[in-house]
Amino acid sequence: MKQVSENNQALLPIYRIENPIECYIIQRINRFVVEVQIEEKLFRASINNTGKLTQFLVKGKKAFCLSHDKPGKTDFKLFSIMDGDHAAIIDTRLQMRAFERSIEMGLIPWLRGYEKFKRNARLGSSLIDYLVEGDGPQLYLEAKSAVMREHRYAMYPDCPSARGRKHISELTEHANQGGKALLLFIAALPSVEAFKPYEVGDPELYELLQKAHRAGVEIRSIGMSYHPQDTYIHVFAPDLSVELL
Repeated sequence: MKQVSENNQALLPIYRIENPIECYIIQRINRFVVEVQIEEKLFRASINNTGKLTQFLVKGKKAFCLSHDKPGKTDFKLFSIMDGDHAAIIDTRLQMRAFERSIEMGLIPWLRGYEKFKRNARLGSSLIDYLVEGDGPQLYLEAKSAVMREHRYAMYPDCPSARGRKHISELTEHANQGGKALLLFIAALPSVEAFKPYEVGDPELYELLQKAHRAGVEIRSIGMSYHPQDTYIHVFAPDLSVELL
């Protein structure tokens, strides 16, 4: 059954999180490790999102972890942090799984007609997330995690990204040569109404994104968030509005 968000958007439960563990942020130790508190004890939790995440990695914020299958240098992996009534998804792999599940469920209108998805496709000197094939020309699709909030917007990037610049340049070159390319921003924040690039985060990337758009690279966004109440990731906007300027 569909639920409706406070913005009157349909909420589609698409991916259940098994055995989430409630925790609280203590501090970010380094790029890949965050100290969290579970009950009365402190633990180290891994993160795979290399953004600054300064809005979320704040001491005392309620968050959610998963146990590692094989504990090593960290005890848990941090995947989500509360943002209002629901939670932002900071785990980039989990964002991708939810996106793929959305495709399987036929929820992405701008990908209908595409049936075959190959992960980590070579394009130039880069690996692009997907090579997609179907009724039309093959499509290179690169996904980026947009988990910075500014009012009603989800934004990317929150810090300079050499990797992001390289991927956008590869897609632009492909489009200039007549190929089909798409850049997807996964707005993994509750209650956002649009995606917008964050020029201050990386001015060069911002200009490359404008250039990519002019070259014919398709730019899309999908809105999703984690609901601890039912432990599902919900998609609230399969085709979230994009504002480039």
